[in-house]
Amino acid sequence: MSLENFTVATFSEHVGERFRIHLDAPPPLQVELIEAAVLGGSTARAAAESGQRAPFSIVFRGPRDIPLSQRIYRLEHDAIGTFDLFLVPLGPDQHGLRYEAVFN
Repeated sequence: MSLENFTVATFSEHVGERFRIHLDAPPPLQVELIEAAVLGGSTARAAAESGQRAPFSIVFRGPRDIPLSQRIYRLEHDAIGTFDLFLVPLGPDQHGLRYEAVFN
């Protein structure tokens, strides 16, 4: 599936599931999708009314001991497939490190 075809619905049904991030050296890093949310009230409404994709973000949580830098990573999920995604570190929470990807 192409990034252009992704919507918040693509990910919202997979919140709580594991994704694999392929790093420069194996094995892949396991992260959990913890959030999938539409962004911007009026922007989202305008996009929906014009038949365009509403902006949304997804947030992953990874282990605290393997911090990732901001860059494009290859991700893999059993149902969605393999795709490249630009991840931005958000920082730690009680359970690990969080990373966000924004779709406009």
